[in-house]
Amino acid sequence: MGISIREKYGAWFKQLGEFSMAAAKIDETNVYQKANPKSRALMNEFMRQNMADGSRLEGKENFLAFLEAVKSGKSGLILMEHYSNADLPAFCYLVEHDLGEAGKDLDKRIVAIAGMKLNEDDPMVRAFAEGFTRVVIYPTRSLTKNEENAKSEEEKIAEEKKARTINLAAMRAMDKCKRDGEVILVFPSGTRYRPGHPETKRGLKEIDSYLRMFDVMILVTINGSCLTIDVNNPNDMLADIVEPARQIISASPVIECKSWRKEFLSTLPKDHEDPKQAVIDKIMEKFEEQHAKIERDGNLL
Repeated sequence: MGISIREKYGAWFKQLGEFSMAAAKIDETNVYQKANPKSRALMNEFMRQNMADGSRLEGKENFLAFLEAVKSGKSGLILMEHYSNADLPAFCYLVEHDLGEAGKDLDKRIVAIAGMKLNEDDPMVRAFAEGFTRVVIYPTRSLTKNEENAKSEEEKIAEEKKARTINLAAMRAMDKCKRDGEVILVFPSGTRYRPGHPETKRGLKEIDSYLRMFDVMILVTINGSCLTIDVNNPNDMLADIVEPARQIISASPVIECKSWRKEFLSTLPKDHEDPKQAVIDKIMEKFEEQHAKIERDGNLL
């Protein structure tokens, strides 16, 4: 039985804190945050210790084809399932170690879209997240919650203005990432999936805008995780239970974003009430199919 990450890796926290350089508060000036190599080295060691035998990438040819498309000048988007806070570290670790020099190239290009709470809620969570290059956004879910908790109309308006300012800066940062040949990675559910809460696995309609912004994408599924959410403390990320696990990460073939989106929309009735949500619902269906196939066939050594 696993123990909490706080208990097992508490001795690392002081060291991570000493390494940490990321901002504790997010504004329009610091939404792009470059990976801290010292923090990344510790995260790689964390993954090395918790990758059980049989952990691997599936569909390596799809990862390589995606990288080649990006190197040819196309803007690249990775949409990835989200089960735990180990998803991004596991993905980057396996890409770097399973794909040789091409994997190191792809790994250096990855920029994850991250919510503000990874920086602002806890200094140790921030230190862990700091191992990876990120563009920080003000998520819609967070804005809705903060608006509900606002004590006055003025406070609500101020929060809306803050969200607009940060997200506009994030859009500009993503545009620069595209021009620089970096790859944007997004968790389309916007949160970790929690068993018994199917709403946490529903894709956000905002993902539709990413399909209009990027040229090519791959869908990446996660089967197995060394971290699981503590059901008694679901909002405490450092209470997550850590235990070595076989982790299989799979990529779909490369998808042309705009043509796929256009073709899918053409199948919807003209009076469809929410075509943007339908687009991401279809993508989540594709995730389920890919995940189930690995679950059925891919766990064999």
